[in-house]
Amino acid sequence: MKKSWWKILSFVILVYTVVAGFLSKVPDLPIIHQSIRNLYFHVCMWFAMMVMFIISFIYSIKYLSSSKYKNDIYASGYASVGIYLGLLGYITGAIWANYTWLTDQNQSLGSILKEPKLIGAAIAILIYGAYFVLRGSFTDIDKKARVTAVYNIFAFAMLFPSIWIIPRMVGSLHPGAPGSDSGNPALNAQNDLDAGMRMIFWPAVIGWCLLSTWIATLRIRIQLLKDKTLLNE
Repeated sequence: MKKSWWKILSFVILVYTVVAGFLSKVPDLPIIHQSIRNLYFHVCMWFAMMVMFIISFIYSIKYLSSSKYKNDIYASGYASVGIYLGLLGYITGAIWANYTWLTDQNQSLGSILKEPKLIGAAIAILIYGAYFVLRGSFTDIDKKARVTAVYNIFAFAMLFPSIWIIPRMVGSLHPGAPGSDSGNPALNAQNDLDAGMRMIFWPAVIGWCLLSTWIATLRIRIQLLKDKTLLNE
């Protein structure tokens, strides 16, 4: 029970997020309206994704400095959960864009497909997808661990420019980008988010991060058991 408190906390927070996220009152802002409730899911998933990729990056560095195979398994486990969160974040973001950019702003589908934020997110997900393709192409365990650890560091280095830096340097429909009029960016300033929403949003970030860590640790334990079985055969 002492070791599982954070898992219970994750479950409680996410139940609170779902219930409060759909039932609580939200500000009726232009363009985004009730779709702002997606903030508790889309943005929080991206937060959790970044945490997973950061942890994976750290374990890749640890592997290169120590050559301990366990660190490679940890790096892979956290990266795998990160890419799932990236896909979920991309999907929820695309759905959100459909109800704000296409419907309320009368943007064309072509302009949506050319949106720098979506393109950057797709590139980041593809780069991390290639990480797992690369892992599957090696039969030698040590070589796979070394090469993919280096690639994981490269993938992480490309993550911030493709998702955060480049989209903010060019014209974008995404909230918070220069020249954007598509509603208020949620995290631009302390007073940018409604106080009531803040009481749900930040717990939601914690809940998604804890759930992601829980899933990653389960995947890592399963992989360690598989590798132990294979090495013993």
